[in-house]
Amino acid sequence: MSGASTLQVGGPRPYLLHVGPGLLSDAGLLARCLRGRHVLVVTDDNVAPLHADRLVDALTRPGLTVARHVLPAGEHEKTLARFGEVLESLARLGATRDATVLALGGGVVGDLAGFAAACWMRGIDVVQLPTTLLAMVDSSVGGKTAVDLPAGKNLAGAFHPPAAVLADTTILRTLPERELRAGLAEVVKYGAIFDAGFLEWLGANAGGLLARDDAAVTEAVLRSCRYKAEVVERDPYERGERALLNFGHTFAHAIEAEQGYAAAGDGLNHGEAVAVGMVLAADLSTRLRLARNEDRDRLRALLERLGLPTALPAGLKPGALLARMRLDKKADASGLRFILWTAPGEARIVTAVSEDAVLRTLEAGAS
Repeated sequence: MSGASTLQVGGPRPYLLHVGPGLLSDAGLLARCLRGRHVLVVTDDNVAPLHADRLVDALTRPGLTVARHVLPAGEHEKTLARFGEVLESLARLGATRDATVLALGGGVVGDLAGFAAACWMRGIDVVQLPTTLLAMVDSSVGGKTAVDLPAGKNLAGAFHPPAAVLADTTILRTLPERELRAGLAEVVKYGAIFDAGFLEWLGANAGGLLARDDAAVTEAVLRSCRYKAEVVERDPYERGERALLNFGHTFAHAIEAEQGYAAAGDGLNHGEAVAVGMVLAADLSTRLRLARNEDRDRLRALLERLGLPTALPAGLKPGALLARMRLDKKADASGLRFILWTAPGEARIVTAVSEDAVLRTLEAGAS
């Protein structure tokens, strides 16, 4: 495990997060993440041909039964039906209470496989093996698992912290350019809500990040994971501060739902939607006189420098997006709730936000 860094994520069920090269081939580390004799590797048909054999080879040993479940790739596959198929694979494996699910993939695989692990026999271990930058810095850490419903994103799910997270940075060499940029949106989010200095660092290192410079990418992953690990430890069930991690996500989830969780190429993917959502959240902050226009404009410029979209796609109607937001998990009895900012690195939860202000923001974001 030479060159790897380890972070501890605290909370009711502490676990270790390992970041570094070659972790998918580290038989010793993988063995330490398993308790029983049954392992189900859940992955998708994009990732499986690239990485599944290497992982299974590292797992193979006497007494351990390893099975694979390969999902079709795409956010639109994160459904109750696919969740049920993973449970059926666990049943065929004869998975016992000490079995482990290995989630080898991006956020869709991690969310769905984690939810299946949370529900099989009322909860078995899941080890997150993220294969995208977005999953490494966001969805693999913190234990939020879910599937989408036609009514909205991540409406059926559970908090189920992983037994461990192994982020193998060499995997990012096979990541499509669009997915790399999508992950950078979530990296920017940490600077936007926690650390203005990190935003400056990202601007100074944008070229290296886009070129996949090992040092720049590793630093970005580690800093992002530290921010998330610290907030998850303080608020494991999102009852307070952890909600700040949803900066831009109320808008983003509405965009994704209104697109019907379109396959890549037919609409914005999650990271792209978050990039647009952060700009909209920053704009809403200025409309509510919480923040300055100049800060919103600098955020937009950084995202554009990283090759990310910053305006609503054509064809999405502001009224329809607003209707989606009313069903968002972040809404409550007082009305719409948003994560907004007062300045770069300073975010807050704002409740009972005026729907008129949100609608004006959406209308401006579509132009």
